[in-house]
Amino acid sequence: MIRVLLVDDQALIRGGFRALLEIEDDIEVVAEAVNGEQGVALALEHRPDVALVDIQMPVMDGIEATRLIAADERLSGVHVVILTNYGLDEYVFNALRAGACGFMVKDTEPADLLQGVRVAARGDALLSPAITRRLIAEYVARRPASAPEGLDVLTNREREVTALVARGLSNDEIAVHMVISPTTAKTHVSRAMTKLRARDRAQLVVFAYESGLVTPRRG
Repeated sequence: MIRVLLVDDQALIRGGFRALLEIEDDIEVVAEAVNGEQGVALALEHRPDVALVDIQMPVMDGIEATRLIAADERLSGVHVVILTNYGLDEYVFNALRAGACGFMVKDTEPADLLQGVRVAARGDALLSPAITRRLIAEYVARRPASAPEGLDVLTNREREVTALVARGLSNDEIAVHMVISPTTAKTHVSRAMTKLRARDRAQLVVFAYESGLVTPRRG
């Protein structure tokens, strides 16, 4: 059973999501919050698998709520998915940096919402590695170049796998590309995440683009 926390200040949105999610046999909505502060408290109380969190809310917004959830070791099993009306924007990008595993627009198709919740519950980044790469690349392309510290802590192999994760490859695909076993590929990815303090693959992708390890493809 996938346990979901809804965090949104609009009752209509929460009600619609609850009605849709609870039709499914494998999904249960365990609580609803009207702002980020309440969302963090309910996350601690219920320890959901997935928290669907709106960005703009009173008292505490979704970015700060995401940051607090991601920083709390007691909530390491909670996967935050950001809800937005506008697709990828600065708020969403900052939420990904804060620790969100992905995002969905509020008018997404019901089937895509359900699939997104199940993907997030498994711990996968966003809804698709390819979408992760394309959208983050598009966003980074509009930003001034920056070079955050961190690349020097990675081995050459770890840099290579980080770049391949940012290109949208799965562990199995990385293994084929590098001619190594899937287990070894997974180990390299895990070590890179640990060294860069990345909560999940989404943050690894963000780092790869922000650091210049991978550059957006034009055209």
